[in-house]
Amino acid sequence: MQYSNSIHINKREVAIDQPTYFIADIAANHDGDLARAKALIWLAKQSGADAAKFQHFKAEKIVSDIAFKNIGSQLSHQASWKKSVFEVYQNYECNREWNTELIATAKEAEIDFVTTPYDVDAVVQLAPFLPAYKIGSGDITWIDFIEYIAQKNKPVFLASGASDITDVERAVAAVLKHNKQLVLMQCNTNYTGSLENFKYINLKVLQSYALKYPGMLLGLSDHSPGHATVLGAIALGARVVEKHFTDDCSRQGPDHGFSMNPVAWREMIERSRELEAALGDGVKRVEQNELQTAIVQQRCLCLARDIAAGEVLQKEDVEALRPAPAGAVKPYQLDDMIGKRLLTARKRGEALYCSDLES
Repeated sequence: MQYSNSIHINKREVAIDQPTYFIADIAANHDGDLARAKALIWLAKQSGADAAKFQHFKAEKIVSDIAFKNIGSQLSHQASWKKSVFEVYQNYECNREWNTELIATAKEAEIDFVTTPYDVDAVVQLAPFLPAYKIGSGDITWIDFIEYIAQKNKPVFLASGASDITDVERAVAAVLKHNKQLVLMQCNTNYTGSLENFKYINLKVLQSYALKYPGMLLGLSDHSPGHATVLGAIALGARVVEKHFTDDCSRQGPDHGFSMNPVAWREMIERSRELEAALGDGVKRVEQNELQTAIVQQRCLCLARDIAAGEVLQKEDVEALRPAPAGAVKPYQLDDMIGKRLLTARKRGEALYCSDLES
């Protein structure tokens, strides 16, 4: 099974040794208003996002009004919706007549324009303009659709919420059958914003993905409050992060409540960049900013008494003390020094060097 360990989204490389790529999912937060949608693109850019993402669905192509009504009551986060599921989807469709203006706005703002298409028409209409596709968790079992998107030969962000490993394996295979440019994203699809959700985020799935698909690009599609899950995911190897984005979390609408505002988004970016810097490359060494500390905190062998030239060094003649000047004998070298004669007289407290002793 072959897949890329580096992809490009327009001018940005996505790879394990590159900064995390952040997707601001505007989703339904445009509230049916083109001007709001365009303003949110600019805000996402100003907040540090790499991509502004929308969701292109049509109510009749994504939900069955009858089937939802037959369930008897609205479930999960939809239980708080004041209208039917079908009506809410109708009200928050991303009007496809906006596409030209949204794409132009993103280009002017110098931010990538991405979407999650939920039907074939959306894929066809937007194919010439998208640098990558997002496949939502809800479509992880729609293999024909996954393959159709994969055949566009553009990077695919595949979310894996509310699925098991068999679902993931099937969907991954469907993408890789046509396209090596895959980012596999862990996701927990609970949109309530409850703090209880942290126990279900299961970031260690990223470790499982890394073991099953060594070198595959990983990501996180997140709906939890704060920055803990994002920072944890980056530490575990995720290099794509998607979070919902709005200008005001208190607005009415299906997505605002669990979205991030520009202040929180900017803070997330800043904390993430600090974490990325702190992660380093995994090579253990004395770092450049530790060179002086290594001298003042490490110990070397110092003389415990005045010793004349020609005397034979005994164990009791030295003690391990700070500092450890460059070239001084380290405590672990003690056994190699015992029994050798001093070439020159040395005073108590002076650091001992190999050049002070006979070879």
